[in-house]
Amino acid sequence: MTKLVLVVAAALIDEKQRVLLAQRPEGKSMAGLWEFPGGKIEPGESPESALVRELNEELGIMVNANAIKPITFASHTYKTFHLLMPLFHVSEWEGSPEPAEGQQLQWVSAAALHTYPAPQADIPLFDVLVRYLKD
Repeated sequence: MTKLVLVVAAALIDEKQRVLLAQRPEGKSMAGLWEFPGGKIEPGESPESALVRELNEELGIMVNANAIKPITFASHTYKTFHLLMPLFHVSEWEGSPEPAEGQQLQWVSAAALHTYPAPQADIPLFDVLVRYLKD
């Protein structure tokens, strides 16, 4: 039986309709790949509260859980685990995103998302975001 890993991700979208991507730092699995900020959901935590916590830990920003809107989710089987990852739209936050865990950050237009190498679970979400940002 494959282990289920629950994580949450944010599509932080700025006033220019760009999305924030974070590059996984050296020493972590999938190092060098670009992903949405977020992380593991702790036992007893809702996805929204996990995202608020993760964005504060990873980027030093404060997000109101009521301002987080679900967009879609990824369900992907890797070799050793199955990932389930809801993706939320975040357009309001306090502070300026700064890398707190050694990652690089990049604001990216929706059209350019596919030019960034990303984990397999994230890639289908790029197409969803392109459509989402056009509406």
